[in-house]
Amino acid sequence: MNDAKIRLRYLGETVRLLYPGSGSPLAYSVLPHRLLPRRLAPRRWWHTGRKVVLPSEGSIAAHLSEVLGAPIETVLHARPARRANRKPILEARSGGERLAFVKIGDTSRTRELVANEAAALRKLADHALKTVVTPTVLHHGHWRDLAVLAVSPLPVRRGRVPAALLTAAIKEIAATGGPAGAAWHGDLSPWNISPSTDGRLLVWDWERYAVGVPYGFDALHHLFQRALRRMDPATAARACLAQSVGVLAPLGLSAARARLTALHYLIALADRHAADGHAPLGSPAVWLNPLLDHQELLT
Repeated sequence: MNDAKIRLRYLGETVRLLYPGSGSPLAYSVLPHRLLPRRLAPRRWWHTGRKVVLPSEGSIAAHLSEVLGAPIETVLHARPARRANRKPILEARSGGERLAFVKIGDTSRTRELVANEAAALRKLADHALKTVVTPTVLHHGHWRDLAVLAVSPLPVRRGRVPAALLTAAIKEIAATGGPAGAAWHGDLSPWNISPSTDGRLLVWDWERYAVGVPYGFDALHHLFQRALRRMDPATAARACLAQSVGVLAPLGLSAARARLTALHYLIALADRHAADGHAPLGSPAVWLNPLLDHQELLT
């Protein structure tokens, strides 16, 4: 099944989940078109293709209008192939402006991730962060046995993140761990960050935030995810280990500690995938074990 069919099938499942009511039907459009489905948005006069009619009463849009205190139109993202953390994602718009991004926890695992992100953002809001900018929790609750998290949109602009800014952000995130030790964002990938106009770093998708991890995990995750864009997983893992000394030096880690931290990071990532019941990189026996077999005994 190709990507378009996968997205359309998931879009249909999500529509039935989030728009189960009746009455006051509203017209939506699959954009940019059904051969490249990326979102389901309120229909406008210039949209081409077949319209999709959805009920407004008893829908997620009606619920968001109530909890956010404004009339809401929703834009539903058509998600790609199944991932462990795949969940319905919506934009809540009011008066032509984006008011919130909304995550829906529709499985036990995604409900847990949504709850973790809400808790992380509330915790971070209590810190006087100087480098990192996080979304604000606008609403966290439940609707029809689904977890609902609405967060404020960040003024994202694509651009290169200076290395010094990334390092400063990683240090600041780690410092939020407090007495429990270092903290990490958990998915500090290039697509989850953006430089702001005032020199700070916009960071979103905090559902994997955790404390008590080895210092430097965020830097290694960023490195590894960039490597995966141009390498197979086994080569990317080797690159992560090879470049760990230079990447972690600005954080004050020695060469030996950097290499050990890189190995621990890769093992932790494989454990995360195993716990999720998901293997996006394939079997660790292929992409990770050969690397570990060539290292000295881990301590």
